[in-house]
Amino acid sequence: MNLEDHAGDIVRKARAMSHVSANAAAAAARLSKEDLAAFEASGLGGQRINFNVLAPLVGLDARKLERIANGWLPATKDTDQWRELRMITTAGEGMTVNCFLIWDAETRTAALFDTGMDAHPVLELIAAKQLTLQHVFITHSHWDHVDALPKLRRAFPDLQLHNSSKKAPAAQRNQPGRMIPLGGLQIASRETPGHADDGATYIISDWPNNAPQVAVVGDTIFAGSIGNGNGHWELAKQKVRDEILSLPRETLICPGHGPLTSVAEERANNPFFEF
Repeated sequence: MNLEDHAGDIVRKARAMSHVSANAAAAAARLSKEDLAAFEASGLGGQRINFNVLAPLVGLDARKLERIANGWLPATKDTDQWRELRMITTAGEGMTVNCFLIWDAETRTAALFDTGMDAHPVLELIAAKQLTLQHVFITHSHWDHVDALPKLRRAFPDLQLHNSSKKAPAAQRNQPGRMIPLGGLQIASRETPGHADDGATYIISDWPNNAPQVAVVGDTIFAGSIGNGNGHWELAKQKVRDEILSLPRETLICPGHGPLTSVAEERANNPFFEF
């Protein structure tokens, strides 16, 4: 699976975050304004760019940015150690989006993190594994992450919804510090606004065989990048650093778009952060 953001996307986001003009960025990169625009649109042509000057100008780590421009990807994850975890990717409107299903092997109860754009593959997997969907945890309310929710609620009228929207009924709102059990698994939430006002990250722990904990992060962070700050870039970065990259290094990161990654890989390779 390709990265959600190529190197050009990362530079474009970083310019918005740092309020750097295209003219200033092009001069630092030793490109024409037109060539910079082409790079930001495609991610191609990075070998001609002076990352050592451009990256610090827009608040990025030059070595990490160049690594991504040269094709870095996170290591392929062997999800067998989390036996009751599945990533489901659905497509529509020219994009793909991930949701994540977990379940307890003994009780056969399941929880879904976001819904994606199509309920069918979720319902198909639930039926194949003979599960009962008990919880839906929403990382944020952007349409591509919740589009399949009505069909899932019709299929499972008693499922419990969890989110961080201030408009949600009190019974549905996440409470940081609260642990929600799913059989032997434990689910906690952390507030991660920035990309969205109601952004939340869910930490799943107590996996069988001592598998590392899992963080379902929505669009807060991607492999090698972060979600659009939508005018709240510094808050978005702060929440990633404080609530996600502070987790144990072996923590599996499950983003809403693009491939699985880990805390260790993001600390080492995400150009928005220096450690």
